Amino acid sequence: MTQPPFDPSAMMPDNETLQEWAKLAERSKHVVESFAERQANKGEFNLVDVEAVSKAFAEMALKLAADPGQIIQAQFELWQSSMQLWQNTMKRMMGEQVEPVAEPARGDRRFKDDAWNEELVFDYLKQSYLLTSRCVQSLVGKVEGMDAHDKEMVDFHTRQFLSALAPSNFVATNPAVLRKTMETKGENLLKGLKNVLADLEQGGGRLKISMTDAEAFEVGKNVAATPGKVIFQNDMMQLIQYAPSTEKVHKRPVLFVPPWINKFYVMDLQPKNSLIKWVVDQGHTLFVISWVNPRKELAGKTFSDYMLEGPLAALDAIEQATGQKEVNVLGFCIGGILTVATLAYLGAKGDKRITSATCLATMVDLKDIGEISVFIDDKQLQSLERHVEDKGYLEAYHMADMFNMMRENDLIWSFVVNNYLMGKDPLPFDLLYWNSDSTRLPAEMLVYYLRKVYQDNGLIKCGHLVLDNVSIDLTKISVPTYFLATKEDHIAPWVSSYPATQHLANSKVRFVLGASGHIAGVINPPVAEKYCYWTNDKAPADPMEWFEGAERHEGSWWSDWGPWLKDKGGAMVKARQPGDGKLKPIEDAPGSYVKVRAAD
Repeated sequence: MTQPPFDPSAMMPDNETLQEWAKLAERSKHVVESFAERQANKGEFNLVDVEAVSKAFAEMALKLAADPGQIIQAQFELWQSSMQLWQNTMKRMMGEQVEPVAEPARGDRRFKDDAWNEELVFDYLKQSYLLTSRCVQSLVGKVEGMDAHDKEMVDFHTRQFLSALAPSNFVATNPAVLRKTMETKGENLLKGLKNVLADLEQGGGRLKISMTDAEAFEVGKNVAATPGKVIFQNDMMQLIQYAPSTEKVHKRPVLFVPPWINKFYVMDLQPKNSLIKWVVDQGHTLFVISWVNPRKELAGKTFSDYMLEGPLAALDAIEQATGQKEVNVLGFCIGGILTVATLAYLGAKGDKRITSATCLATMVDLKDIGEISVFIDDKQLQSLERHVEDKGYLEAYHMADMFNMMRENDLIWSFVVNNYLMGKDPLPFDLLYWNSDSTRLPAEMLVYYLRKVYQDNGLIKCGHLVLDNVSIDLTKISVPTYFLATKEDHIAPWVSSYPATQHLANSKVRFVLGASGHIAGVINPPVAEKYCYWTNDKAPADPMEWFEGAERHEGSWWSDWGPWLKDKGGAMVKARQPGDGKLKPIEDAPGSYVKVRAAD
């Protein structure tokens, strides 16, 4: 539909709106002062090392200057494509149908409004931006001779810069925002400013973008609501035993070891997509660790403590609760890394209580950790160490900001447009509510993990990790293991998960690749009939060779894992209720630990 001619008078606010702007101006003064004070605080830890990034870009500029032919070639190609775009635009003005010179990538939702295609001006803006940004990214990507880490930083921050400059992010160049501004006489911008100020106030001078309606959800009510009881707790975790939904259950219980970077209830958002409920419905007695949200008093907790007071304490508690020593274990993300380390620890001690393990989105060989590497180098780690030594923990928002920057258009700029330019409130979304419910990380554990596991890639090096005075050696693992990676995972790249098939040589590993990403690809119930997964009974050293020989299956990987886990569950016995054994219920699931917010 053709847009009406732009009429500036249509956007003039009424007196009431002008008064609202005046009130907000005074409110803004205090918030902006707080923001400026925070930015000027040189002692504040910054996830992005600005000095290192500047140095990397300076090195790139020198490399380009030494080879001007690359710049000339890039400019020529951009000029050619820009001329083609201009010619196509002229043809469209004359009524001709033409093919676009540049189109958004699949899944790019920034240009979904019809005006980006139907209106000549906005179509030209969109394609010009896409051509220019792709030219810049291509030019940067072709620079040779740079330090690998510096190159990664330049590539990553170039993308951040280009994403920020998208025409969709500005009032004057976003057709949907312009339309809304004319319709409401600027009230959307007034509401948007209120939203900005509210987010700045909520963040104490830091812009904490609201991603969902936080009032729409309550942990234990409409998320994390699967029935169960907390039957054990210590400083590090509460252990939840879920109520059975079948008359009989498998003899061997199942223990979930979730990540402690986020909370466990990503596996229990709603009944329709709850992995926890699904496992219970398959006839398993399920126990789940709910990690503490640590404060300064837990600063000295180590990676070993997470093992000893997490899965190992849970194994003891499960035996008391059910009388069963043998348990099947599932670990997710960093919980999967802890699970693998625990398997090696138990293997070294001849402890056979874990009879099978499932690892979801878990990297064993961290040689290639994807874009997370941008935030981890010696200088950044030294800065982080100084910060957490004084603070006792890493604030939750640092990890949240890092993960958001890795999907900046979906998790940052889409909300800038919706909340601040369109003046809308974010919609209720359980996954984004969970995503915003971040956790702190204790100092000692974090430094050890980043140094030993991430930077040194120590999990695959025999004896490099020492937990509770036991050297970790993956060859000590002999239990059957199921590894699930996801094809578009930006946090745990699947090619970094696949080497588990080689490093766990004494374990019978089944590797499965799911479609989609780190969360959506894992939390994918069969009833949704979404995505697909790949399997291959062979395990060549090269992950791409594995993929080329893999068979594609429609639907959820749960359908493949369910029979695998059933085979490991043992005989069927009478269903166990929480409290039947020696451990009596402490409180209803999901417990109190999970309800502690990062701001508390």
